[in-house]
Amino acid sequence: MKPRSGRALTFIMVLLTVTTGMIEAVSFLALGPVFAAVQTGSLLLLGFAVAGTAGISITATAASLAGFAVGAVGGSRAESAIDGRGRRWFTAALVGEGLLLGASAFVIWRIGIERPGGPVDGRHLAVIAMVACAMGVRNVTALRVKVPGVSTTVVTTALTGLLVVLHPLAADSRVGSGAGAELRRFSSVLAMLSGALFGAWLLDRSVRPAVVLAVPAGLVLALGLALSALPRERTSVPG
Repeated sequence: MKPRSGRALTFIMVLLTVTTGMIEAVSFLALGPVFAAVQTGSLLLLGFAVAGTAGISITATAASLAGFAVGAVGGSRAESAIDGRGRRWFTAALVGEGLLLGASAFVIWRIGIERPGGPVDGRHLAVIAMVACAMGVRNVTALRVKVPGVSTTVVTTALTGLLVVLHPLAADSRVGSGAGAELRRFSSVLAMLSGALFGAWLLDRSVRPAVVLAVPAGLVLALGLALSALPRERTSVPG
């Protein structure tokens, strides 16, 4: 059962984009340097690490890529199976992602990860893979929902669309324009920036990474539970 397009669904997806910024702040500034959602960055970091660049771990980056792959494949199979039974795959995906992020925050708290630079043992690699796994599920969910201009995990396309449509020297009607499209793109870019800024600000003020990660975990889980509590005829997230 695919959520119906509308302002409510767009708002939810923009809110998820904010959480991506916070999650990447924890991934890069506390667990890494490594990315959980932006796997283009992970591939680049892996290339840098293989080339011998100091401060970048091959094993940490590989753990992120592996975790993301598991989340993407597993999430796709699970969401398709739930959808095939006529059940609420969108809410189930949010609940599953929230639980994964919450478990990751708990592991970070238990093993005492604060900043990069410490020993990268098996538990450290496991938590990197767990966070990336949650983001693999997120990417599948965003692909299935297909809100134009709001992918929740990358904003390059949204930023490009804004520049091409709004700049008079680069106007291109084939990109897609209109107040709605431009607002979604702008909201997506602003949401990612805001989440990253807030996450980095909290970490800079010595808030424990586990606590910072617990914020998006709780928000995603709360969204999933709130939507699952709606009557079935309203589960389509009306606009």
